[in-house]
Amino acid sequence: MPKRYAMSVDVGGTFTDFVLCDMDAGATVAFHKVLTDAERPARAVIAGWEELLAMAGASSDQVQYAVHSTTIVTNAIVARTGAKTGLLTTSGFRDVLEIGIEQIYDIYDLFAPYPPPLIPRHLRLEVPERVTRDGEVLQPLDEAAVRTQVDVLRTAGVRAIAVSLIHAYRNPDHERRIAAIVTEMAPEIAVSLSSRVAPVMGEYERTSTVAADAYVKPLLRHYVTDLLDHLRRLGYRRPLYLMLSSGGITTAEAAIEFPVRLLESGPAAGAFAASFYGQTTGNEHVLSFDMGGTTAKACLIARGRPGVAGMLEADRVHRFKPGSGLPIMAPTVALIEIGAGGGSIARVNELGLLSIGPESAEANPGPASYGLGGEQPTVTDANTLLGYLDPGYFLGGRMVLQPELAARAVGRFVGSGLNLSPTEAAWGIHATVNENMAQAARTHLIERNQDPRQVAMVAFGGAGPAHAVEVARILGIRRVIAPLGAGVASAIGALTAPMALPLVRSYMTLLDAADWDHVRALYDGMRDEAERAFAGVTGAESVRYGAALDMRFAGQYHELRVALPGGVPEREHVAELAAAFQAGYTAEYGRAPGGLPVEILNWHLTAELPGFAFNLAKEPRREADPNGARKGERAVYFRRPEPGYRPCPVYDRYGLNPGAAFAGPAIVEEREATVVIPPGCRVVVDGYRNLLMSLEQDGMAR
Repeated sequence: MPKRYAMSVDVGGTFTDFVLCDMDAGATVAFHKVLTDAERPARAVIAGWEELLAMAGASSDQVQYAVHSTTIVTNAIVARTGAKTGLLTTSGFRDVLEIGIEQIYDIYDLFAPYPPPLIPRHLRLEVPERVTRDGEVLQPLDEAAVRTQVDVLRTAGVRAIAVSLIHAYRNPDHERRIAAIVTEMAPEIAVSLSSRVAPVMGEYERTSTVAADAYVKPLLRHYVTDLLDHLRRLGYRRPLYLMLSSGGITTAEAAIEFPVRLLESGPAAGAFAASFYGQTTGNEHVLSFDMGGTTAKACLIARGRPGVAGMLEADRVHRFKPGSGLPIMAPTVALIEIGAGGGSIARVNELGLLSIGPESAEANPGPASYGLGGEQPTVTDANTLLGYLDPGYFLGGRMVLQPELAARAVGRFVGSGLNLSPTEAAWGIHATVNENMAQAARTHLIERNQDPRQVAMVAFGGAGPAHAVEVARILGIRRVIAPLGAGVASAIGALTAPMALPLVRSYMTLLDAADWDHVRALYDGMRDEAERAFAGVTGAESVRYGAALDMRFAGQYHELRVALPGGVPEREHVAELAAAFQAGYTAEYGRAPGGLPVEILNWHLTAELPGFAFNLAKEPRREADPNGARKGERAVYFRRPEPGYRPCPVYDRYGLNPGAAFAGPAIVEEREATVVIPPGCRVVVDGYRNLLMSLEQDGMAR
């Protein structure tokens, strides 16, 4: 009987990663990595798909399951490469995208910049209509005015229209009618309705979200259909699933309908990979450390699963300043961007200080050491000079790095400005990136009431294992896990994710005064939507539901997400809901005031189906001499106890058997990633071939 395979693809800013899995055994067969094609990402996906299947001796018709995470939505918003988009809104609300919430994110900068709206003012048009906060029609929709405005937008050449009417989250009838008129007059124009994309309170946030959804909809539709057409020609006949920002997967059709839900698709897959490896190694609380070619991200995995936030920000003017970006009301894994990636560019700034990122060399032209035309020094160039990367074994030898180009770039743009040798400048780049990432990760953990010393770190991404131990040392973390296939772990994470659909409805009420008949109607509507979305999906009859509420003390500005493991809330659950909110508030902030009324803003429902049954084959532990996997040694730079290059053993990751143990300094190489193990760190290979690294915090040196 022919073998059956599952394929996972993760498209990043620099590399596109692949994992091929045996569906019957549930275990990985092969990993692969290719450079991302920024102009046409589907081209790199198809090339890597064919190459990996050829490596495994398999064909596309044997692939029974394919899942895909991608950065295409994020990149389109940041680079402003989405479609020309118009907005139809209630009279008087044309400028809500620029007015925002009138809150300055930096109180010391009265001229703090914001990203420009995705839709310029001349394409934001008003229509007469008005619905009250209770959903009553105060002013009927002027359909003649709608037709006039649609004609204006069509003449202007828009390819998408976002519709955001005041209080449409309570009564969507006017938005639905506008959609019908657009479809009748201009069926070629994509339409996004705020009442479908983000049916929640907050006019600015809701309008910003639906604008982003419409802006990327034509682009994602073209990308997915182009990819599917190519896959069909190769012989793949099954559905294509895509990773959501919230950590679940969805069908290609649903992704095209709500593309803004894919904004953090790739990072969410990485968080699920960390959750999976935390569970397989017996660590309930882990810090996901995902450092790729463009950015690095961290996520706290508490009690086996990443947290989910109700919104995120895109295209921040200042990467680490909340409020400086475009608010997107879409469920997302609660992660933080903590620093630069391997392709991030280093420079001496106007203050004479070393600065790294956020600009990235990406795949084209890439770091200087790639030899593809890049001249600016990057983190990868610094790591090459320090001896952490083998120039002849990058991507398993499919790409040869050029240290002389790295030395020239680092010396010219960093060393000369700081009066340092290329080696000293390279160490400065490496150390600065580590410090920046550690400080951001510490903030992320402390904000979640988590002591960094009580978690293990799961390190992955193409660059993550080269930096992880030093970042962990700065944080005080004593355990670091580097899984086999760390360079493609996000693609592995997508294989572990369930199929899920997050839904939400706004209804602001005091807990003690809620209209529970209305609540039941809200949840019935969300269940109906989930059933329609899962219609025809294998196993749809096994759908599981989980509810959550956004709650706060009355008068507060920020709310807290409270999960309800017992199912949909009912009138008899009032006391239980109040107790769950008090407990969650105390866990988040350390204490909770008593005697204050509790308010509910949003009511959530998540419909979930079991995902692909991915697992790792555990091998028996045995005494294994690591010298059998030793490839040789090379000069590697460590800072302490004495700065300088020293001979360092280099191990082949694939030759390290369960039970092998050794101490740093050492380098462990696999095709997609390199693990740097400094002095003072001990390593044991477990039954899943994970590298379990223990740090001696007091004596560890670099």
